[in-house]
Amino acid sequence: MSGDAPVGVFDSGVGGLSVLREIRARLPRESLLYVADSGHVPYGEKSPEYIRERCRRIADFLLGQGAKALVLACNTATAAAVAELRECHPGLPVVGMEPAVKPAAAATRTGTVGVLATTGTLKSARFAALLDRFAGDVRVVTQPCPGLVERIEAGELDGPQTRELLEGFVAPLLLEGCDTLILGCTHYPFIKPLLRRLVPESISLIDTGAAVARQLERLLQAGGLLAGGSVGARFWSSGEPAELERVLPLLWGEVAAVESLPV
Repeated sequence: MSGDAPVGVFDSGVGGLSVLREIRARLPRESLLYVADSGHVPYGEKSPEYIRERCRRIADFLLGQGAKALVLACNTATAAAVAELRECHPGLPVVGMEPAVKPAAAATRTGTVGVLATTGTLKSARFAALLDRFAGDVRVVTQPCPGLVERIEAGELDGPQTRELLEGFVAPLLLEGCDTLILGCTHYPFIKPLLRRLVPESISLIDTGAAVARQLERLLQAGGLLAGGSVGARFWSSGEPAELERVLPLLWGEVAAVESLPV
């Protein structure tokens, strides 16, 4: 595999663009492929079997496009499918997401951490294992956020509906005394400015996009796969390509053409 081959990144929708931005910032010489499975969003309300099937199809598509590595830029997809993809593709760098329980446990001063995430992530065995491994004496309060992904998919990062939803999800966590909030879905960093206005400055907000970019860099370096020069990004959507094209300037920072995903 050539180091100049692209990195394949996918998510249930536009949320993984927050991870793609971190990858571009850390590895600006890498060519990137991005799939938004927007025709099947949100993953958080779907069964693990359904999500695994989508992940298999998308992974095969990206590998067919020459991807040298895969990034599951979705907590729910990671929980359901990352182990199977690693087993099916031994030797291929496969990077997943996971809610930042470890850094949140280290950051909290009150000993109470809140998690904003999808229902699928919070129900997963992977999330339970993270709590067992890293939470220790920290009390973790979870908050599923149905409907929030859909608002972000529509590019409504600061509208009244998004604000009302977010206020309702955050209020119980603040009442529980959480001083650290984990953004447990890759869509949520896009509403961090809104969230920052809804919580006191003393509340820490933690996500894992930058950590994923660092892990990808480590794996590519270990495999001698760091790119030497060519750059660029291609985008596909299983939903309406025009919808992704509409929000790319807002969420990616650039205008780009979006192709229809054939799987």
